[in-house]
Amino acid sequence: MTGRSESLLARLADGSLHSGADLADRLGVSRAAVWKLVGELRARGVAVDSLPRRGYRLPTPIELLDPRRIADAAAAGGRMPLAGVEVLFEIDSTNTYLYDAPTPLPGHPRLAFAEIQSAGRGRRGRSWLAPFGSGLTFSLAWTFAETPAGLPALGLAMGVAVAEALRDFGVGEVRLKWPNDIVWHQRKLGGLLLQLRSESGGAACVVAGLGLNLSLPAEARARIAGEGALPVADLAEAMAGRPVGRNALAGTLAAAMLAALEEFGRCGFASFASRWAALDALAGARVRVEQGAEIVDGDACGTDAEGALLIRVAGQVRRFHSGDVSLRPATR
Repeated sequence: MTGRSESLLARLADGSLHSGADLADRLGVSRAAVWKLVGELRARGVAVDSLPRRGYRLPTPIELLDPRRIADAAAAGGRMPLAGVEVLFEIDSTNTYLYDAPTPLPGHPRLAFAEIQSAGRGRRGRSWLAPFGSGLTFSLAWTFAETPAGLPALGLAMGVAVAEALRDFGVGEVRLKWPNDIVWHQRKLGGLLLQLRSESGGAACVVAGLGLNLSLPAEARARIAGEGALPVADLAEAMAGRPVGRNALAGTLAAAMLAALEEFGRCGFASFASRWAALDALAGARVRVEQGAEIVDGDACGTDAEGALLIRVAGQVRRFHSGDVSLRPATR
């Protein structure tokens, strides 16, 4: 994606109709070049309407992500100040981008947001589908000076931070499904993916990625359903159509996640255990666990201090670690 195509997108972001002549003048290119830039945007999944002899527009306005506005939103909410914020227009995966980068020093996290992810990933190798403008995808890299106790439960703590931040943002009835799903009315609103790199008795670096559905088009919903995933939800319906500022939401969530990492470094999962239990979407429910070829039906009993899933099966409690585990409500 060229800088000029990004500049074109910024011009079109208001959703208004812009003539080819005006766009050419403002970008300092020919009208033929504007058409070529429109083609570049379309090739990357950005829908651009073309009205003969009238001009171009996006089907709906889009609030593009901006590092300064994201940081300002976090500060305005009284949350942890944000620094080291990048907004990448297009990237394969923000998690991969930060995981492959040099490890940040303790106290100097890095954050990477993306407008378009071509190879975003979920847990168990699944892809994360987020058409342009339909969601919020970002990752943060954080280094613990010393590996905290109970590190395997960190993903649950991060889920608590996201769910509580969403509730503060006005999204009611947000819950968590072990180990990393953000759900609303038992439908998937978003998900977390954590990658850890640690040294025995030394520092530990975590890259935590969040994908959140804001307003999914029908085609994306159909593709997700075709992959056999959980039914999906988005913030547009969870907030009953109230407008969602992408930069305000980004700042709120990122600051909450960073604060949770700091808290986990001090207190471990003990500080989050009761809060996670209160948000557990499957507490006491009959569930099915699939791990490899094994299928187990039982009653969900929450988690232990290490974040392992507890299932009561035939009167005995079994532990399951996230790994290659699938958890679903059982069919009766």
